[in-house]
Amino acid sequence: MSRSGRPSRTPPLLRVRALTKRFGDVEVLSGVDLTVTAGKALALRGRNGAGKSTLLRCVTGVDAPTSGSVELDGEPVDERSVSVRRDLAIVLDDMDFFPDLSVIEHLDLFARAHGVEDADRVVDEVLEEVRLTPQAAQLPGTLSSGQRRRLALASAFVRPRRLLVLDEPEARLDQAGLVWLTERLLREKAAGLGILLASHDPDLVAAVADRVHDLDRPE
Repeated sequence: MSRSGRPSRTPPLLRVRALTKRFGDVEVLSGVDLTVTAGKALALRGRNGAGKSTLLRCVTGVDAPTSGSVELDGEPVDERSVSVRRDLAIVLDDMDFFPDLSVIEHLDLFARAHGVEDADRVVDEVLEEVRLTPQAAQLPGTLSSGQRRRLALASAFVRPRRLLVLDEPEARLDQAGLVWLTERLLREKAAGLGILLASHDPDLVAAVADRVHDLDRPE
């Protein structure tokens, strides 16, 4: 409670204020405002080149905005921060893998680096869920594009997280994979996680998103 006797306001899980990004003389994003709260999903919509991926890279600290602010739990996002690394799980389109680690070694490293209890069990369950158990011993470079996408998603699901940031998570998934992804994201929301995603799949957006932010027509 605040001193006035009124309930104190908890900051949203994610708050983006007046975010602008320029590359040289080209302004890709202009004054973007958005929030994501726990247990809710916000989808980004817009034409190719509207700045969806750029916005996600600025939100996650991969790129620095030209101006504006990004806060996680009321604190500025800094990818060097222990709390940001703990709470923010990211799947971007250009995600790199460890080329000399097998699929299961990659996921095991992610889980153990984040202090996951019973990491072996968690990794085995996620491998089964993303249908990569037969490829567990393979190197990422030997996987198909769809399998690499599932590995990227698995990397987010084997670790602790409070906010999921996903750039076209449906890319290169087959129909069964899309059904699984939709169900998984709904479970993430039910568990109290926040989700910020960019997607071109209208069915995924309709099923998962509580709100849509259109970068072609800012709110």
